[in-house]
Amino acid sequence: MKHAKRETFNAADYLVSRHVRTGNGDRTAVVAPGRILSYAELGTEVRRAARGLRELEIRPEERVAMCMPDDADLLILILAAMHIGAVAVPCSTMLTDQELAELLADCRARIVFAAHDTADVVRRAAATLGTVRVMLARDLPADEADEADGNADADTPYPTWPDSPALWQYTSGTTGTPKAAMHRHAGIRTVAERYGREVLRIAPGDRCLSVAKFFFGYGLGNSVIFPLAAGATTILEPGRPSPELFASRALSESPTLLFGSPSFWARLLASDVPSDAFASVRLGISAGEALPARMFHRMRNRFGFEILDGLGSTEMLHIYVSNRQGRIRPGSSGWPVTGYDVELRDEQGALIEREQTPGEMYVRGDSAATGYWCRTEASRRVFLGEWVRTSDIYQRNDDGSYTYLGRSGHVIKAGGIWVSPAEVEDQLLEHPAVAEAAVVGVPDEDGLEKPVAFVVAAPDAEVDQDALIQWCRSGLAAFKRPRAVLEVTELPKTSSGKIRREALRERVRHDYALRPG
Repeated sequence: MKHAKRETFNAADYLVSRHVRTGNGDRTAVVAPGRILSYAELGTEVRRAARGLRELEIRPEERVAMCMPDDADLLILILAAMHIGAVAVPCSTMLTDQELAELLADCRARIVFAAHDTADVVRRAAATLGTVRVMLARDLPADEADEADGNADADTPYPTWPDSPALWQYTSGTTGTPKAAMHRHAGIRTVAERYGREVLRIAPGDRCLSVAKFFFGYGLGNSVIFPLAAGATTILEPGRPSPELFASRALSESPTLLFGSPSFWARLLASDVPSDAFASVRLGISAGEALPARMFHRMRNRFGFEILDGLGSTEMLHIYVSNRQGRIRPGSSGWPVTGYDVELRDEQGALIEREQTPGEMYVRGDSAATGYWCRTEASRRVFLGEWVRTSDIYQRNDDGSYTYLGRSGHVIKAGGIWVSPAEVEDQLLEHPAVAEAAVVGVPDEDGLEKPVAFVVAAPDAEVDQDALIQWCRSGLAAFKRPRAVLEVTELPKTSSGKIRREALRERVRHDYALRPG
């Protein structure tokens, strides 16, 4: 029986080698601290790293974990993994060794790549498992042979299909449990063509600088997918984002697209960075949490560029509802991106057709993940046929745009990153001075959500706010720490014993001014 030939598509080939084949190999692809690579040079580095991964016997569809800062080495490894048909799993550099060990155990990686700055944490995480090999990127086996030496077959991209797995992005989502959203090679092309080309109108002359890191779907699109798909330039910054650092990079590298979040814009507005520091920027992009209208106007008035706010998710790989150039409704997430459909539904799942009526947003589009790795129950709740349930509560405005109202659950989104209250509460309860704890999300003076903890002291114990915040820092990623710890004699509860979290939020709003930061 003769089988029909199946279409092949490899995202690494699409992002890099395609430009070399069309005569654009001399264009600048990557600008990183101390390193600049053309598309031809990037392709050479990707093939060299791919040969190294093959020497390590990494197989197609096997996971390759990476816990590294945003630099050329991480970019090359992600592309090399996809080049050989393996699955790239970029892990957050903000995690503690215990948190990272959970992710490594979950994804079943045999090898995790580290950089000098992350090696200690990665080694401690791997040591708790005993089954994961730690490698520094510079120690990857280096086969210097090239196509001229007869290695053309080894350098050919693995014949992945559009539906083959390309990368996993970890998200806590609405359950607080780390879950890997599994994305296909074709999904990378979809977001490049739909959002990158049609919304950003990205062109070869653009230069992209992102606050969000690779281990977020948002950051991966900003720094990898969009610039490389368009033959443009990605400006990589491995350091911790600060207004001063990014102003310096903007002055030296002249980005045209600046990707940030409301938390970053707030810090930028509070800084003394010169107003002309971002003169090269033609467009700002914001995601992670809703951009307040006031912040949109303040950024435009001070720095001279408009910001496109949008809604995306790890499950959809990137943004699927967005404002447009020349069509911006401040305070809203904008309109559905071409190729995506959205609906609002009530608690029973029935379609809401009336405008200004709140409902949970559902979305469908070709960039949707195929599900969560080994999380059947969670996958069945979120991935409903063609539709993805977002847990975001929105209302549709009379012009067809959508305005964010909040989350259907109690999970906090601090700085654009999901934080599970239960995880922070568990950490607090391990402290001998704490008898009970509850963590809620409360808007600060800029309207950005921050975790605030309420604690009941253990008998004969005294609560020290600074000590408890430091305690959380020692056992959790820094962004999960509560911004304030308030002592109460008892937690408000329902008759069934559940904590009345809204009552706690109201108390903060009424009695405590939560400052930005």
